[in-house]
Amino acid sequence: QVQLVESGGGLVQAGDSLRLSCAASGGTFKYIMGWFRQAPGKEREFIAAISWPGSRQDYADSVKGRFTISRDNTKKTVDLQMNSLKPEDTAVYYCAADQHIATMTYVVQDYDYWGQGTQVTVSS
Repeated sequence: QVQLVESGGGLVQAGDSLRLSCAASGGTFKYIMGWFRQAPGKEREFIAAISWPGSRQDYADSVKGRFTISRDNTKKTVDLQMNSLKPEDTAVYYCAADQHIATMTYVVQDYDYWGQGTQVTVSS
């Protein structure tokens, strides 16, 4: 059973940076890894994804140029570096894994494993 554990969330001010990390255990880590977020009253949305073993990264338009996803396959971790944070980035951020590595996907339902989430709050 694959387990994903996020860390690094917190309360920051607009313009600040934050780095989220997701540690995987119980599996091969041969997955497409993604980050999603969910704000109160809104649906969970795609933020970024990275292929296996990591040559391709895709981003939502809302974070392109500000967020960077990376992975360390030896440590079985995937990070999300978030710069120039805005109040609208406030949400619970989730790490997810998709075991079907042939095609990158941005759809919540396509991901097989999820972490418990970490809160990111950006004050204005």
